[in-house]
Amino acid sequence: MAAMTPTAREAAPQPAAAPADPQPARGRSRRRPRVWRGVVLGLGGAYFLVPLIASFVFTVHTPGRGVSFEAYTELLAADGFTESLLLSLGLAAATIALALLLVVPALVAVRLGAPRLRPVVEVVCMLPLVVPPIALVTGISTVLRWGPDHLSRTPLYQTFLAVQNESFPFVLVLAYTVLALPFVYRSLDAGLRAVDVPTLVEAARNCGAGWPYVMLRVVLPNLRPSLAGAAFLTLALVLGEFTIASLLGFRPFAVWIVSISGAHARMSVAVSLLSLVVTWLLLLVLSRAGTAPTGAPGAPSPAHPSRTSPKES
Repeated sequence: MAAMTPTAREAAPQPAAAPADPQPARGRSRRRPRVWRGVVLGLGGAYFLVPLIASFVFTVHTPGRGVSFEAYTELLAADGFTESLLLSLGLAAATIALALLLVVPALVAVRLGAPRLRPVVEVVCMLPLVVPPIALVTGISTVLRWGPDHLSRTPLYQTFLAVQNESFPFVLVLAYTVLALPFVYRSLDAGLRAVDVPTLVEAARNCGAGWPYVMLRVVLPNLRPSLAGAAFLTLALVLGEFTIASLLGFRPFAVWIVSISGAHARMSVAVSLLSLVVTWLLLLVLSRAGTAPTGAPGAPSPAHPSRTSPKES
């Protein structure tokens, strides 16, 4: 009987085999997206950086003479460089101010009082994407010809002359504002969708705030990232616009670059690189301005740890 009775060690069930560790497979699956991500980012970086590097080499390397930075040293002393750059920056600042002054109150008014008019405002702001700039400048030049032909004996004739002043052509500001409307509208509309504007305005008005205070201290701080995005898109548009300014006979920065490209090829490429650097620096400034610091109006307050009462501790 003792020989037929199984011992405790033999009767005990054998432990099941442990499943294979899935960590190596997970590690391989995680490595693959990282590798592909690096490949895609590397190709995108090469797509943007290789032309810039080639352009920089073209500006500093002269066959038979070696490396020289004459294109950059002569750039600051070139005729018309400073004037055209300052003119473009002034036009960009005026365009940003006028576009925001038109679009921000319109969108806030539509969102608060007439939401049914939003499709109409959207269609009006998107029209510049359909109308080509060449058609726009043709219409502007036709209107400007009315001054000498029909308005020479009226006070409006002096207004027509003032908007065409070569030192600061305000007619370009009006044209650039029309071109920038789609970008400004999209940026601000996205910002207004992310903010409960009716509740903020109603709370401020119930506290006795006037409309100027509500717009400057309640609405605009909550739209700071959208305002910065709209300002940057408008700035990039103005600095790179060539068609309207050239056909109207003015000489901002983009037109000046094209005008010197025939006689000074290296200098024109150097100016293009410099304009990219200036645009990137202004982008950093605007992105910094679009980030609300802690404690500013409209910035979220930091979360404080809850204090426990003596009874709870």
